[in-house]
Amino acid sequence: MLHSLPSPVACMDPINSLDDKSESRLYVGNLDLRISEAALIKMFSPYGKIVAEDFLWHTRGPKRGEPRGYAFVQFSTKEEAVLAKEKMHGKLVCGRPLVVRLASEKYFMEGAESSFGAGGETSKSNFVSGSSAQMSKTAKIAAIKNKLKAMEEENQNSKRPKTTDKLSDS
Repeated sequence: MLHSLPSPVACMDPINSLDDKSESRLYVGNLDLRISEAALIKMFSPYGKIVAEDFLWHTRGPKRGEPRGYAFVQFSTKEEAVLAKEKMHGKLVCGRPLVVRLASEKYFMEGAESSFGAGGETSKSNFVSGSSAQMSKTAKIAAIKNKLKAMEEENQNSKRPKTTDKLSDS
């Protein structure tokens, strides 16, 4: 007697499987170029079962074959990934603090740029206290522009017309 099995396509839920993958997948950045794939796996394996690892390399140009300085590590569960993130984010490896976040978080950080005002106190404090590794490129640029504007204003306020006594000496 033959039992009909559901087709593989019917079993796949691409939306949920993508969410599951991104929920348990970590972005690991600011890697020293001396760190190997094996060392990366060894660093993260105490926190759970690693099911995949993508170590990125330059594929062309003068740096071809050299590591890019970041990688992705996927754990079997979201809980393992969150634990690894909590334990490894900011940890010094070869003198550099690791940047570790859930791979899905990069999409949510795009809204961070709205917190930067036009040179107000909020934008200054966010720039100083916020983690620049977790800001989008647009937010970083906005923060730098605001900081430069504030510095220029400070410089303008501190400049006073110079009075010289040399004219009275002659």
